[in-house]
Amino acid sequence: MSTTFFQRLRMERERLGKTQEEFAQIAGVTRRPYIEWEKGSGPAPNAIQLAALAAAGVDVLYVVTGQRTVAVAPQAVLPEGDRILLDNFHAAPPQVQAGIKTTLGAFASAGAGATRRRRA
Repeated sequence: MSTTFFQRLRMERERLGKTQEEFAQIAGVTRRPYIEWEKGSGPAPNAIQLAALAAAGVDVLYVVTGQRTVAVAPQAVLPEGDRILLDNFHAAPPQVQAGIKTTLGAFASAGAGATRRRRA
């Protein structure tokens, strides 16, 4: 069974545990136009209103298209070796992190110089 934009808007409001009045306030309208949105009897919310609802946790992609947004953790897009390296770095004490940054900075400077020399 497919749902409409207006039904999905209501479903998102209910998912977030908000009242129509609270959602109306978030979107910057009074309760009456918001109720009309859920009934499908008035004009749909505009981009500014949808952005305000998104900032409050509404999955606007779902409301508009019916497809849920899939959150991707930043670690999920890194190769496994890079992720392990970053996890270990973040688990290290601050003094160790500072030392690693200094060391990598030195290598980066040396690498940049070597690259310039090769091009010359």
